[in-house]
Amino acid sequence: MARNIQIVEVGPRDGLQNESVILSTDDKLALIDHLTDAGITRIETVSFAHPKYVPQLADAEAVMDRLDKRPGVSYIGLVMNWRGWVRAASTGIDEVNVPLFASDTFNRKNQGAPTSETIAVLDEITRDAHKLGIKVTGTIGTAWGGPFEGEVALEPLLEAVAGVVRTGVDELAIADTIGVGDPWSVTARIAAVTEAAEGIPLRVHFHDTRNTGLANAYAAIEAGVTTIDASVGGIGGCPFAPAATGNIPTDDLVYMLNRGGFDSGVSLASLIGVSREVEGLLDKPLPAMLPVAGDFPPPTLE
Repeated sequence: MARNIQIVEVGPRDGLQNESVILSTDDKLALIDHLTDAGITRIETVSFAHPKYVPQLADAEAVMDRLDKRPGVSYIGLVMNWRGWVRAASTGIDEVNVPLFASDTFNRKNQGAPTSETIAVLDEITRDAHKLGIKVTGTIGTAWGGPFEGEVALEPLLEAVAGVVRTGVDELAIADTIGVGDPWSVTARIAAVTEAAEGIPLRVHFHDTRNTGLANAYAAIEAGVTTIDASVGGIGGCPFAPAATGNIPTDDLVYMLNRGGFDSGVSLASLIGVSREVEGLLDKPLPAMLPVAGDFPPPTLE
């Protein structure tokens, strides 16, 4: 039997937040619908960050209010702080993703607080969210390195993991915010984090800044991870990290999984069509290779 790999599509959130073109609410809703049509069942839909800092996603409430929610699809919102959580809780969101960082310097610059303080807020959000039946992911960014402190040692990462575990989140994600990881370090860190996570489901989020994103995804899968973030067409990146270019492309990841005999439940042909739509909306070529190269074997040869 094929091993199942769950893809969390982050294009409508992490993808669009770093693009100069601001899509209309209608375009965002159409994008979300087309992604679910392609088979995506978990999708980061909106961000409840302050509109001043992420104007591309300022219409979070409007998107959620008008969203045609599909059965079996979980819609996720990014929550940076308690105020963001209050906004999210007023919508029909299914899950929230709360980021914090192994690099304390990055956390202070991105969240305006030390990592320990963000973990304390995560604890409050988790307790409140569970009362409402909303699931929570705690995402630890700069899990391999950051732009201000350079290499991030394993110790602060595991300290952050321990703090997140204590909050009782439903899922723990670790993220390579600026794309500096390599497959060998992924293997080692996944092993250490898995042991420290005490049975909490693990998810990974890689950026392809230095062309190692898919290799890192492969290493994570080999280390036992079954949930991976990716962005349609490879769009996006962190607007608060210098040169942190795109996420790994969902298209390219699905192709790799298909060739390896894994099942993601995502139609590659449909996804390539969505990428081409996004390319038109953003009016620029996208990083993903599959919309250019196409699937293999080509449908005409099957």
